[in-house]
Amino acid sequence: MDQMNELNRRGFLGFTAAAATIGLAAAAPAAKAAQGPSTPFTQWLDSIPGSHKVVLDVREPGGGMGNAWAWVYLFTGPKAYEMAEGDMGVAMVLRHNAIPLALGDAAWAKYKLGEMFKIDDPATGKPAVRNPFYATMAEPFLPDMALQKLIERGVKVVACDMAIFFYSGLAAKAMGLKHEDVMADWNANVLPGVAHAPSGVVACQGAVERGCSYIYAG
Repeated sequence: MDQMNELNRRGFLGFTAAAATIGLAAAAPAAKAAQGPSTPFTQWLDSIPGSHKVVLDVREPGGGMGNAWAWVYLFTGPKAYEMAEGDMGVAMVLRHNAIPLALGDAAWAKYKLGEMFKIDDPATGKPAVRNPFYATMAEPFLPDMALQKLIERGVKVVACDMAIFFYSGLAAKAMGLKHEDVMADWNANVLPGVAHAPSGVVACQGAVERGCSYIYAG
């Protein structure tokens, strides 16, 4: 997967230009609307709770460490500030190579995301054919660090549409499928409780603009 890891500049820009013909460009105005009209993206930004809040920039799968960081902030923040957990807000931005963390098991199995992103299933030691960080978390992590548990606890999670667009294109090319069909399938497999952002970059910027402290989470 050298092509994926290097993110060849020319190829990336080619995908970006092609986005307009597939529909991703329609999401772009949301980024400009951060301080203007209400959009689904700005509504997500405004849903980040708390007086003490952070945005975790999850760029790589990291074995689930982004999940762990979110849990640790909720666990230690109330004691640190002598406040209720409700005063601790956490936003997670899943982007770049971490985008499969936003997708359900069906997409992992169908598109062999474990192989594509070099993510092994802790239960088997082989490339994952399911999302190993959503419903459960294997040791040494705690079960409550699973993404589903964090979402239920109030953590706000967003997926980068640019990453979905780019990597679904790579998957489509490798499998001889139509890019627009694969992208639609990936979007249909975005997990419950995970919102969309035009890009992870604008999601991080918008969250900081809304008062979140930025933390690079791998």
